[in-house]
Amino acid sequence: MARTPSTMVALGTTAPDFILPDTVSGKDFSLEDVKGRLATVIMFICNHCPFVKHVNPELVKLANDYKNKGIGFVAISANDVINYPDDSPELMAKTANQLKYPFPYLFDESQAVAKAYDAACTPDFFIYNKALRLVYRGQLDDSRPGNEIELTGKDIRNALDCIINDQPVPEQQKASIGCNIKWK
Repeated sequence: MARTPSTMVALGTTAPDFILPDTVSGKDFSLEDVKGRLATVIMFICNHCPFVKHVNPELVKLANDYKNKGIGFVAISANDVINYPDDSPELMAKTANQLKYPFPYLFDESQAVAKAYDAACTPDFFIYNKALRLVYRGQLDDSRPGNEIELTGKDIRNALDCIINDQPVPEQQKASIGCNIKWK
């Protein structure tokens, strides 16, 4: 199990636009379609990664807790499905339905969107404010597979609470750790 850290992209960076297909509905979604009134959480995940499997329950809970508070959520998988068939769009849809993802699960077949965001691992999290400027990039919380730390989402929850309460998001942020994105 590789332990790849996220790239700590410069805060204030503008969110790259995209149009990608949702594996569940078959509809194309753009950044504008998933944008929240106050903030937007963009998550790079996949099906097979043990780090993502570990955080999946909290991703569902987090999105359900914040989606009605002006926060938009979207998940994107960019893995090479030829070498990692568990991450195929058909199995992405199956996973999204089984786990009841309350957000679109988009497939970045060309990997251009993952590259534009400088995503490095799964899971990799980016939070953009209402002006689509990066205010948070990093970990969900300190929990990892096998480390016995409770899964709470505290780091992202803290960032979202700051945004909702019109307070600055702390700039001291920890990189996410996960499997590297499976580049073609």
